[in-house]
Amino acid sequence: MVTFLAGGTGTPKLLQGAPAVFDPAATTVIANTGDDVELAGHLVCPDVDTVLFSEGGVLNTDRWWGIEDDTTETHTEIAKLANKAGLADDPRYLSADEQTSGREISRWRRFSGVAEFMEIGDRDRAVHLLRTSLLDEGKRLTEVIEILADAFEVDINLIPMSDDPVSTLIHTEVGAESETTEKQTTENESETAETAAEIMHFQEYWVHNRAEPPVLDVEFRGVDAATPTQSVKTALTEPVVIGPSNPVTSIGPMIAMDKFESALEDTSVVAISPFINDRVFSGPAASLMKAVGFEPSTAGVAEAYPFADAFILDTADQTTLDRPVVRTDIELDTDTDAKRVLQAVQTAFKKIS
Repeated sequence: MVTFLAGGTGTPKLLQGAPAVFDPAATTVIANTGDDVELAGHLVCPDVDTVLFSEGGVLNTDRWWGIEDDTTETHTEIAKLANKAGLADDPRYLSADEQTSGREISRWRRFSGVAEFMEIGDRDRAVHLLRTSLLDEGKRLTEVIEILADAFEVDINLIPMSDDPVSTLIHTEVGAESETTEKQTTENESETAETAAEIMHFQEYWVHNRAEPPVLDVEFRGVDAATPTQSVKTALTEPVVIGPSNPVTSIGPMIAMDKFESALEDTSVVAISPFINDRVFSGPAASLMKAVGFEPSTAGVAEAYPFADAFILDTADQTTLDRPVVRTDIELDTDTDAKRVLQAVQTAFKKIS
C-alpha cells in the first residue's frame, strides 16, 4: 500500500510510471482542493481532475489541463455575449456575503461566470456540472469524486484532502490587474506610509495574472475548521510519497490541517524535490516559498517538510540534507522517467524502513 499527495502536474506525471512499481489497486492519491474554484455556480477541482483525467486516459497532456480534443464552444460563446454586452473581462470575484452563502464547499472561491478567466472545455464542463449537482443532492465531495473515478474507470483510489472548504488566497502588492477581489491595507514597518495589498484566489493569481503580482503572503482560508476525512486518515497510515509539487500551494493546504501533518509525522514519508539546488522545474513555487519565509530551493523544501524521512534529489542537485537522500534524474518527460523516479522512491523507503 502507498499514498501519493497530489497537487499541480508533478504527481500526475509521476503516476504515469506507477503501475510498473506500485499496484494501482493498492495506491491512493490524496488531491489538493485548496485550488478549487466555483465558476458560474460549478465547482471546478483542478488538482483532483488532473489526476482523474490522467488516470482515466483522457487528459490533454500538451497542457496537463482539461480533456484531450475537447471543444470550447460554451466558453467562447460566454465571452462573445459578455463582450457584446460591454461587460469587463476581468475575473469577477463575488461579494463577501456571497462567498459564505450557498453550498459550504464553495466558500471563499466563488466567481461569476460572466468572465470565465479559466478556459473550460465542453466535456470538462460536463464533469463540473455533474460534480456540483451531486453535491447539491447532499453527497460529500469524497463520495462525488469516487463516483467520477468509477465513471472514468480509474484503478487507483482518488480522494480529496477534505470535505471541508479550504481556499488558497494570495496576498499581493498593489498593481494586480483585477479590481474585483477583496482589498485590505497593511502597514509597511520600514516606512511610515501605508501600502495597499490585494487578496486574490490562487487561480486568479496563477491563471489570469500569470503569477506576475509580487506575493506578500499566502493564506489558507478555512483551514482552522477543516479536517481530513476518515478516508484520508486511513490513507496516511500507509507510506506516503510527496511528488515534485509546489510546497506552498499544492501541498501546503493539506499539511496546514493539524491532523494531516501529525499523521505524516507518524508514517514513512519520501518527498521528491521540485528544485535542482535553487532552480525550480516549473510554476511559481520559488516566489511563493520566499513569500512565506522559506528559501526557494531544495533546502527550503526540506525545511517546509520536517516530517519527511527521506528525499529524492536530482543527480545535479548538490544540496546536503540531514536526512537520507537518493539521487536520480528527476525529469518527468516520459513514463520511463516516472518509473525511474519511483524506483528511487522504493530505494528510499528501504533506507528508512
